[in-house]
Amino acid sequence: MGLPLFAFDYAHQYEDALARAAAECGIDLSYWDIFHLQHHVSADALRTILSALGWDVTSLDAINAERLRRFEDQLTKPLRQTYVLSQFDKNVDLTLPSFVQGNLCFSLAVEDGNHLSGSCELHQMEALRELSTQNHHARVYRLQLPAELPLGYHGLSLTLNGQALANSNVIVCPDRAYLPDRLAHGGKTAGFNVTLYGLRSNRNWGCGDFTDLKVLLDWAHHEVGFSMVGLNPLHALHNRVPYNTSPYLPLCVYYKNQIYIDVENVAGFGASRWATACFHSPKTQSRIAAARHSELVCYHEVDTLKQRFLKMLYRDFRRDPHSERAQAFRRFCDREGDLLHKFALYRALDELLHKQDRNRWTWLDWPFEYHDPASAACRAFAAEHPRTIEFYKYVQFVIEEQLAESQRHAKSIGMAIGLYHDLAVATDSCGADLWAHRAFYVHGCRVGAPPDDFSPKGQDWGFPPPNGEANRKDGYRLFRESIRKIVCNGGALRLDHVMRLFRLFWIPANMEAAQGTYVRDAATDLMRILALESVRSQNVIIGEDLGTVTDEIREMLGRFGILSYRLFYFEKNRDGSFIHSQNYPVQALVSSSTHDLATLAGFWQYRDIEARRAAGLCDENGYWQQRRDRDNEKQRMLDILHQEGLVPADGERNAAKIGELSGDLHNGTIGFLAQVPSMILLLNQEDLTKETEQQNLPGSTSQYPNWQRKMRVKVEDLRSPSVAPFTSMMRNQLLRTNRAG
Repeated sequence: MGLPLFAFDYAHQYEDALARAAAECGIDLSYWDIFHLQHHVSADALRTILSALGWDVTSLDAINAERLRRFEDQLTKPLRQTYVLSQFDKNVDLTLPSFVQGNLCFSLAVEDGNHLSGSCELHQMEALRELSTQNHHARVYRLQLPAELPLGYHGLSLTLNGQALANSNVIVCPDRAYLPDRLAHGGKTAGFNVTLYGLRSNRNWGCGDFTDLKVLLDWAHHEVGFSMVGLNPLHALHNRVPYNTSPYLPLCVYYKNQIYIDVENVAGFGASRWATACFHSPKTQSRIAAARHSELVCYHEVDTLKQRFLKMLYRDFRRDPHSERAQAFRRFCDREGDLLHKFALYRALDELLHKQDRNRWTWLDWPFEYHDPASAACRAFAAEHPRTIEFYKYVQFVIEEQLAESQRHAKSIGMAIGLYHDLAVATDSCGADLWAHRAFYVHGCRVGAPPDDFSPKGQDWGFPPPNGEANRKDGYRLFRESIRKIVCNGGALRLDHVMRLFRLFWIPANMEAAQGTYVRDAATDLMRILALESVRSQNVIIGEDLGTVTDEIREMLGRFGILSYRLFYFEKNRDGSFIHSQNYPVQALVSSSTHDLATLAGFWQYRDIEARRAAGLCDENGYWQQRRDRDNEKQRMLDILHQEGLVPADGERNAAKIGELSGDLHNGTIGFLAQVPSMILLLNQEDLTKETEQQNLPGSTSQYPNWQRKMRVKVEDLRSPSVAPFTSMMRNQLLRTNRAG
């Protein structure tokens, strides 16, 4: 027996109201996956996401009341809390009751400390539209701000007839991100991508550091002609294997990992009696040597070693509070403000509470009174442990000293770009960012990805999505800080999963990844702020746009001057064949692979497939199907290299008979990438020495040594005969295609 007519009608009205509410919040009611299949989002999923956003969806009346309340809220607030404007359209919308008249005055507190002001009569202003409900009638006006208002972050205050009316953040931005003249006018450049933690050397303490980086910069520029060196995200981590070492799931995106500090190069190390005595002790030397010669990065050991010495150096540093460096440290702390203080407070709590109870691995394990950084318990802790908190601020100060010196060194030797940084999309739900800034994340949902070739059931990344409304109200402070903290010491920035600026795939609590949907963000605002920070810091911006990317997203990225991110493995025609080199887009960075994919040598030897089998990520049928698919991929790759004359015409044409990546195939693939018209060519460290194992095996944890592999060659040996053929070949490619920066 079916539902009564009135019940059916109510259910229909309820679902219609639910859909309208979802659309108003930017929640997509359906989406297309990479297989061109459309997924319709269930009412349960919409309810869960809307509830996470603070909606009451228990009934039709509740939804309608909430929609009306939100609309009337817009009618009764003269200004939005944040306006992000183009430098060529400095107008804001002003909403006032229709009956109001009089003199409107505005005052702008300009970022540089100056002020601009003006006034006009309301009846002289342009009226854009009328808005009304049963209880409210409003008129929207256009307020023109002064043409001389510069790029930057400003404060707007309004008075009406002498009475305070409203305040707002006003951010004025360029319409395009920065591009060097060389790239903007048809030039090209190239670089080399490394995992900084994986650099080997004769002197480091078990992982690559900023001094190793300077050696690498010298080789990359002087021996090859590269104009930049790309790095993995340097974000702070817990440095605990296997769950807390991913640079793409950091505990904090605003501050960096202390394992990259060269302790021996910290100011005051040589003069520190305690540090030098401890350093030269047989026990310490033995520990350093063991970490240095380990095949994999021993994160916890390196972190513990460096922490011990940094605390000695901090104690020495505090003995001279009037030194020039001490003054620089105080300026650094003042400039960083509460963002640094909360991070340092988290680190101090993490250290001391873990010492009290070794089972307290994250802030979720701490006593409840410490879960809120503004709590009385946290304030009391800060008052009792000021030196521990200041120590963690000092560590970040040292990192900035050494990282800034690395970028200065790159520029001083003639690199056009220098350091190319990477910003992770995620932040660990058990980390400092979620603890310190919980109001800026949505709880009750996780971020992931829809079904694709690699994950037929979709991906669940396990961290909460950002709260767009909270970030807008705060003037997008956290977003701009995440950009600014990186670009200050670099010349290029890659945004992991750049689609985040447009939409993220939200998975409702207690549901599978495939049951989620996309939720849209204020893309134009975010793109403009990104362009502003790019222009100010003169950083080229690259958006990692792999996966399901709409034409709309690609068009806007191009319009804002954001480079696309193209991989040789993925650039194919509809029939699966590889596209020709001349068909790559100009406004793009091109590379062979990423940390999540097979290296060139590993691709030919099925090493990624073998790793998935060993980790239990595929069954026997799946394993053999992947092998067969790989044979087809290898053949298509061989075909395109032959078609473009990049491997000998008389060479082997049957990919199935080629076991390992030969010198001709390796050089031919690099040659293919070197001749595409894209602005930037980026080569990976693993492809330098034909390494077969990739850095990360998606879907695995302890089954695979993710983020722990070291470079096969020491930085001091990059000029050795084993590397010389690649160096010579790459230098010739750069000269031939005019790619040297």
